[in-house]
Amino acid sequence: MLNILKNFFKKTEAEDTPEAFDRELALSLAALLIEISRSDNEVDESESKAIINAVLQVTALTADEVEGIMVDADKTVTDSISLYDFTSVINEKLSREKRYQLLVLLWKVAYADGRVDKYEEYYVRKISDLLHMDQAEFIRAKHEARK
Repeated sequence: MLNILKNFFKKTEAEDTPEAFDRELALSLAALLIEISRSDNEVDESESKAIINAVLQVTALTADEVEGIMVDADKTVTDSISLYDFTSVINEKLSREKRYQLLVLLWKVAYADGRVDKYEEYYVRKISDLLHMDQAEFIRAKHEARK
């Protein structure tokens, strides 16, 4: 998982430094990960830790900055009526390869508590569709996350 996290946000063509990391992108990432953890109506501590670690690793932000993003993302998810707001930011700013890596992270959060609930799988599939991932990528990401 750490390799996925470390490689997730390698510099894109538009980024010159880690400080150039886009807060809107970090917020969207955190919001989607939170959405998966909430989908079964039980946010397990292992899921929360997986989300925080993912955001810390992929953004190169400080713990305080991630804490702020997590608070904002939690509120945003609560107030949100659509996943499209988050996925549109990700589609605009990330390559297909990085969107696939996000799909693996979503599965890892779903697996964090030791089982994948049918609602977690539903949300991962829905997000996968919104990220324009095909069925083969969806299945491959699921198997990769399970390893």
